[in-house]
Amino acid sequence: MDERGRAAAALLFNALVWGLSWLPFRTLYERGWHPLAATALVYGAIVAGLLLWRPGLLAGLVRNRSLGWLALASGLTNACFNWAVTVGDVVRVVLLFYLMPAWSILFAWWLLGERPDRWALARLLLALAGVVLVLKPPEAPWPLPSSLSDVLAILGGASFALTNVLLLRWRSQPDDLRAFSMFFGGTLVAALSAAALGSAVVPASFEGVRAAAPWALALGVGLLAGNAALQYGAARLPAQATALIMLSEVVFASASALWLHAAAWEARTLLGGALVLAAAVAAWVRPRAV
Repeated sequence: MDERGRAAAALLFNALVWGLSWLPFRTLYERGWHPLAATALVYGAIVAGLLLWRPGLLAGLVRNRSLGWLALASGLTNACFNWAVTVGDVVRVVLLFYLMPAWSILFAWWLLGERPDRWALARLLLALAGVVLVLKPPEAPWPLPSSLSDVLAILGGASFALTNVLLLRWRSQPDDLRAFSMFFGGTLVAALSAAALGSAVVPASFEGVRAAAPWALALGVGLLAGNAALQYGAARLPAQATALIMLSEVVFASASALWLHAAAWEARTLLGGALVLAAAVAAWVRPRAV
């Protein structure tokens, strides 16, 4: 396998990790860990490990204060996504989360000065049409979020789009420092949010903590390996190829959730999801003339 093949395989591995991440988070939830507390626990362990490996990362983050915005955006992404896939319909959550390319158009216009053309606006309308189908049940007059997981998925997708734009804006920063800021933000946002919820976010017994330890360890190792795979793959393939491969996360998440009966198979949701994914694919298949 050549370097491009290895890079594509690395990105597929990262998509697989995130596509299956709902399962350990849901298992931790069943053992008494709120997804915010579980996120803070797992990401905090990763941050501690990274600091043991490179103690200067924290000082580097303090010196590069602009990366604080990246940490905040990434933290919101992870807190919202992990919470949503834990308590909601996994397929629905992932589809709403992948409205991200539509949000990217707006954030790139705002932060990077990339004015959208007619092709970008057409993609935006296509994605919004898909979201309308996903959100609007037949008995409701308006396509509005109907649950906490809907709101979290949409907010998480918007935060993910902002994260990607900020990564592009600060691409001159070292990869390890950017990765550390993302995990640090995930820890901080989840911990503060969990604290704001009150006491019922961690199991009350030692047995609950011990039962969760193997799942938390496996999740932490998987997320760290997935991030390393992302850094390797994204540095060796064009951005268009990277984004297209990452859409496989939707397939991994949906297939596993349907197989394990953690999601409902509804024609309206599937059709809306197809429009959302078509808009995402269209972001990387630009026509020659517009």
